[in-house]
Amino acid sequence: MSQAVRSFHANWFYVAVVATGIVGVWGLGLVFLKRPPRRPFHIAMGVAIGAMLVQVGAGLVLLQRGYEPGGQHIFYGVLIPIFLSIAYVYRSQLARRPALSYGLLMLFIMGLGLRAWSKLGV
Repeated sequence: MSQAVRSFHANWFYVAVVATGIVGVWGLGLVFLKRPPRRPFHIAMGVAIGAMLVQVGAGLVLLQRGYEPGGQHIFYGVLIPIFLSIAYVYRSQLARRPALSYGLLMLFIMGLGLRAWSKLGV
Protein backbone atom coordinates (compact mmCIF):
# COMPACT_ATOMS: atom_id res chain seq x y z
CA MET A 1 0.00 0.00 0.00
CA SER A 2 2.81 2.44 0.81
CA GLN A 3 4.25 1.91 -2.66
CA ALA A 4 0.88 2.84 -4.17
CA VAL A 5 0.73 6.01 -2.06
CA ARG A 6 4.34 6.87 -3.00
CA SER A 7 3.52 6.39 -6.66
CA PHE A 8 0.36 8.49 -6.33
CA HIS A 9 2.27 11.24 -4.50
CA ALA A 10 5.01 11.24 -7.13
CA ASN A 11 2.57 11.42 -10.04
CA TRP A 12 -0.02 13.73 -8.48
CA PHE A 13 2.75 16.30 -8.01
CA TYR A 14 2.48 17.11 -11.71
CA VAL A 15 -1.28 17.57 -11.52
CA ALA A 16 -1.02 19.88 -8.51
CA VAL A 17 1.84 22.00 -9.86
CA VAL A 18 0.42 22.32 -13.37
CA ALA A 19 -3.06 23.18 -12.04
CA THR A 20 -1.78 25.91 -9.73
CA GLY A 21 0.49 27.23 -12.47
CA ILE A 22 -2.30 27.43 -15.04
CA VAL A 23 -4.63 29.21 -12.64
CA GLY A 24 -1.84 31.59 -11.60
CA VAL A 25 -1.05 32.54 -15.19
CA TRP A 26 -4.78 32.80 -15.91
CA GLY A 27 -5.16 35.28 -13.04
CA LEU A 28 -2.26 37.41 -14.25
CA GLY A 29 -3.67 37.25 -17.77
CA LEU A 30 -6.94 38.65 -16.48
CA VAL A 31 -5.03 41.49 -14.85
CA PHE A 32 -3.17 42.20 -18.08
CA LEU A 33 -6.43 42.17 -20.07
CA LYS A 34 -8.17 44.24 -17.35
CA ARG A 35 -10.98 41.73 -16.97
CA PRO A 36 -12.57 40.61 -13.73
CA PRO A 37 -12.37 36.94 -12.80
CA ARG A 38 -15.58 35.09 -13.52
CA ARG A 39 -17.02 31.91 -12.08
CA PRO A 40 -14.83 29.53 -14.18
CA PHE A 41 -11.68 31.14 -12.74
CA HIS A 42 -12.93 30.67 -9.18
CA ILE A 43 -13.89 27.06 -9.90
CA ALA A 44 -10.46 26.40 -11.41
CA MET A 45 -8.83 28.00 -8.39
CA GLY A 46 -10.78 25.70 -6.08
CA VAL A 47 -9.75 22.68 -8.15
CA ALA A 48 -6.09 23.78 -8.09
CA ILE A 49 -6.14 24.32 -4.33
CA GLY A 50 -7.86 20.97 -3.86
CA ALA A 51 -5.26 19.25 -6.03
CA MET A 52 -2.43 20.74 -3.98
CA LEU A 53 -4.11 19.78 -0.70
CA VAL A 54 -4.55 16.21 -1.95
CA GLN A 55 -0.81 16.22 -2.65
CA VAL A 56 -0.04 17.46 0.85
CA GLY A 57 -2.41 14.85 2.31
CA ALA A 58 -0.70 12.05 0.41
CA GLY A 59 2.60 13.30 1.78
CA LEU A 60 1.22 13.21 5.30
CA VAL A 61 0.06 9.61 4.79
CA LEU A 62 3.55 8.67 3.63
CA LEU A 63 5.14 10.44 6.58
CA GLN A 64 2.81 8.64 8.98
CA ARG A 65 3.83 5.32 7.41
CA GLY A 66 7.50 5.98 8.08
CA TYR A 67 8.71 7.37 4.76
CA GLU A 68 11.36 10.03 5.37
CA PRO A 69 11.69 12.42 2.40
CA GLY A 70 14.02 14.89 4.12
CA GLY A 71 13.45 17.85 6.38
CA GLN A 72 13.47 20.53 3.71
CA HIS A 73 10.93 18.61 1.60
CA ILE A 74 8.63 18.45 4.62
CA PHE A 75 9.22 22.14 5.39
CA TYR A 76 8.04 23.28 1.96
CA GLY A 77 5.15 20.83 2.05
CA VAL A 78 4.01 22.27 5.39
CA LEU A 79 4.23 25.83 4.07
CA ILE A 80 1.59 25.11 1.44
CA PRO A 81 -1.41 24.68 3.79
CA ILE A 82 -0.05 27.46 6.04
CA PHE A 83 -0.06 29.98 3.18
CA LEU A 84 -3.44 28.78 1.96
CA SER A 85 -4.77 29.30 5.50
CA ILE A 86 -3.28 32.79 5.64
CA ALA A 87 -4.89 33.58 2.28
CA TYR A 88 -8.22 32.38 3.66
CA VAL A 89 -7.91 34.63 6.69
CA TYR A 90 -7.12 37.63 4.46
CA ARG A 91 -9.66 36.74 1.76
CA SER A 92 -11.51 40.06 2.11
CA GLN A 93 -8.30 41.97 1.37
CA LEU A 94 -7.46 39.60 -1.50
CA ALA A 95 -10.94 40.18 -2.94
CA ARG A 96 -10.09 43.83 -3.67
CA ARG A 97 -7.99 42.74 -6.66
CA PRO A 98 -8.91 39.06 -6.96
CA ALA A 99 -7.27 38.23 -10.28
CA LEU A 100 -3.93 39.68 -9.21
CA SER A 101 -4.07 38.41 -5.63
CA TYR A 102 -5.16 34.89 -6.41
CA GLY A 103 -3.02 34.66 -9.52
CA LEU A 104 0.09 35.50 -7.51
CA LEU A 105 -1.02 33.20 -4.68
CA MET A 106 -1.41 30.26 -7.07
CA LEU A 107 2.01 30.90 -8.62
CA PHE A 108 3.52 31.13 -5.13
CA ILE A 109 1.89 27.83 -4.12
CA MET A 110 3.17 26.29 -7.36
CA GLY A 111 6.64 27.53 -6.45
CA LEU A 112 6.41 25.95 -3.00
CA GLY A 113 5.43 22.65 -4.65
CA LEU A 114 8.37 22.86 -7.04
CA ARG A 115 10.71 23.74 -4.20
CA ALA A 116 9.46 20.78 -2.15
CA TRP A 117 10.07 18.48 -5.13
CA SER A 118 13.59 19.88 -5.62
CA LYS A 119 14.42 19.20 -1.96
CA LEU A 120 13.36 15.56 -1.96
CA GLY A 121 15.88 13.66 0.11
CA VAL A 122 17.64 16.79 1.40
